Amino acid sequence: MASICPQCHSDRIGTKNLGRKTGGVIGTVAGVASGVAGILREAPSGWGVASVALPTAAPFSTIASAVLAGLFGGAAGCAVGATLGEAVDDNILNNWQCLACGYTFGQQRS
Repeated sequence: MASICPQCHSDRIGTKNLGRKTGGVIGTVAGVASGVAGILREAPSGWGVASVALPTAAPFSTIASAVLAGLFGGAAGCAVGATLGEAVDDNILNNWQCLACGYTFGQQRS
């Protein structure tokens, strides 16, 4: 980690983590969409019509399954997205910011 600002030599350094935050949000949205779509794809298409073959609890169990799949998919997607975003922060973006002068800079290579 960078401990000294290369411009003003202050030791008051913070991280922005923009890639990690963005990756986490994108991963969460993608995970929720994937989880819900996976469950709803398998749902019977005849729910709009009163059918004797379908039990009355079938729509509710599918909705509950979709909610749980969305939660688990969102959690997994957030973890993966945050990990990828952290790699972007460390290798591409100027992740560190001096709290004294506001200068932003990237990883210092030795």
